Amino acid sequence: MLEDGRQSQLVSTTLTTRSYLMELLSKTGLEDHYENKLTLSTVLEINANTTSDEPLTTMQSLPGAFLKKLMMANLNARSVKCMSSDAGVSFWGTDRFENLKSDSANRNVINPLDLITALFLCSDGFLQQEMVQKMSMCQFAVPLLLPNCDTKESTLMLWALRDIVKKFRLSSQTSTKAFVEERIVLSDIPMVSFVRLGEIRVSKSQILNKLLSNPQQYHDTFVHHDMECGDITHRISDGLVEISWYLPCGNRNIDIFTKPMVVANLRGDIRSFEKQFSFLCQTSAAVYIFTDDLKAYLNLLKSKNTKAELFLVVNSQRKSFSVDTLKQMITNGSINDQNVIVKNKKNDAEFVKTLQSSVGDVIEKSPDRLTVENMTDVARHIGILVDEDRDECQSARKRADEITRNITDTVKFKDKLPLQGQIWKELSQLEKERCRLRKAGDQDIEHYMSSLNKTKEELKGKQHTFDMSDAMTSFILGMSRSGPERSYFLKWRPINLDNLSPKNLSGLRDRYKDLCQYSPERKDDIKDLDKQLSDCSLGLEHFLRELGQLYEAACSLPEDSPQRKQMEHLPGLCAQMLLDGFPVELVDGDASNIPLKWISAVLTQLHTLVDSNSKILVVSVLGVQSTGKSTLFNTMFGVQFAVSSGRCTRGAFMLLIKVNKELKAELKCDFIMVIDTEGLKSPELAQLDHSYEHDNELATLVI
Repeated sequence: MLEDGRQSQLVSTTLTTRSYLMELLSKTGLEDHYENKLTLSTVLEINANTTSDEPLTTMQSLPGAFLKKLMMANLNARSVKCMSSDAGVSFWGTDRFENLKSDSANRNVINPLDLITALFLCSDGFLQQEMVQKMSMCQFAVPLLLPNCDTKESTLMLWALRDIVKKFRLSSQTSTKAFVEERIVLSDIPMVSFVRLGEIRVSKSQILNKLLSNPQQYHDTFVHHDMECGDITHRISDGLVEISWYLPCGNRNIDIFTKPMVVANLRGDIRSFEKQFSFLCQTSAAVYIFTDDLKAYLNLLKSKNTKAELFLVVNSQRKSFSVDTLKQMITNGSINDQNVIVKNKKNDAEFVKTLQSSVGDVIEKSPDRLTVENMTDVARHIGILVDEDRDECQSARKRADEITRNITDTVKFKDKLPLQGQIWKELSQLEKERCRLRKAGDQDIEHYMSSLNKTKEELKGKQHTFDMSDAMTSFILGMSRSGPERSYFLKWRPINLDNLSPKNLSGLRDRYKDLCQYSPERKDDIKDLDKQLSDCSLGLEHFLRELGQLYEAACSLPEDSPQRKQMEHLPGLCAQMLLDGFPVELVDGDASNIPLKWISAVLTQLHTLVDSNSKILVVSVLGVQSTGKSTLFNTMFGVQFAVSSGRCTRGAFMLLIKVNKELKAELKCDFIMVIDTEGLKSPELAQLDHSYEHDNELATLVI
């Protein structure tokens, strides 16, 4: 238990911090979003701020400017600055912080971490997930435990971290076969945590940046500034636990550590955040405690429930340093005397090397590892909230699990989605032949067309023989849900499907990429690898294709047919997906065809949903494969088209972005439809005699 004086101080600090939170939300214009959360569609909306690079002059413009650059994965997102016409000082960026210590000066400064924390508190789960994804792409540390000084609660950000996929090595082998690619919350790699006890003279975050950086490639993973030192009370980000990942590449000349690890950093003094400290002690392989003043904190570590190995990092240059006190603290805190790192007159470089050696030893011998997903039990036990515990999130997950629970083989499961299989491919070729008549030969054209129509009716008849599978029934029910639950369902689907992918999928992609780049003459091998990748692939687009074929098949039935009436609502579900910000397949990448009736019905429903007078501007991209087309659109519009190392985009996908009313007159549209396309000169098609036709078709469509 804390002393009465300390408890009183904590209460006073909490009240002051809450007051600062409300003041910060008011000044930055986030006040309304504390209850009514910011959404991803709002942030991606095209508005005056999106299209302007004018200097920022108000504090209200800071959140939007930060989010704009972050959505574009801009490495300078945390350096956005605002010049006030009143005070004439920067409200943003680390370079102005160091000498601004007084209360009056602090009123004109927004701590970068405070603004990031405020934005997370004012965002819904889907925007939080996108922010974390983009922060990870920029190699910024991301929130693991998010504090809320208003409710005095902390939240484990499991859902926010769900979408991060990393490629890393499981061992110190140099073979590229040792690389795996998986969702980071499922990776059982050790976590090493760093905390502060009392005031310290060094910047812990700056030390961590050096710890994780190669001397030739320094990177600011953690925000650092002089305000971290000392007992600052006006910090809503105090209590924040950030994490970053160190993932070796296999090059011993570059890698600092030979194995992957998670690095956690607790902001603030552990005396004020014992719950977060306890969480780290039970989930980490090791916890490094930075402290300068030993005398006042002898009892804090005594009887601490910890599964982690504790290390003490002390500064011998402080006047309060005493060898006897250090020994007493080691005894009381049950710390091994070998786990004490003393920072003396040695420079930072030598000190960092000592830390690197210690951390390297920890991750080499660490037997107990918790995935982020498995940290939820620890969090709930000690009273930390979990963002995935929301009712709509759990309900959507159960619906998604119903579909994937019984999938053990993706190839066999695709047989249960029969309408998009061989019959659809034959129908696609038949439609092209009806237009081109290349195989008519000497036959009478009318007779030949009649035979083609007869074949088409036979294929349509085969489609009607298939009943809707249980998986598709569950999928339609999930899509039919309203509000956030539908969006959670659509996000859980690809997450679950990716987890079903074979563990060797990353290896297949690497081999495919290497063959295309270095051995393009091995066309049969490239074709075979492409087929393997296609067979292993099972995504949201496959379910939407089946949905489209169910609708197309129903359209050939009489209008009063019960089966046709049952399918009439499906285009509306897909149109709502577009409005919710999800990409929808326009061109089937496997059949190389557009299901015209389906797409027409979806766009008709979209026309109705957005107001019949709405105008849509279409922006598309065309280019050779692997030239960064998806990445370009992701950067331009802040969206998230799939980007893969290896097998690239197949077909074409469309995504809808809203235009703010203030720009509608200038842009002469209400929405922008962005279409991402398959690359030209695909290696797996190069061996075909008419491969140029595929490229011509795609180019014609885009134009």
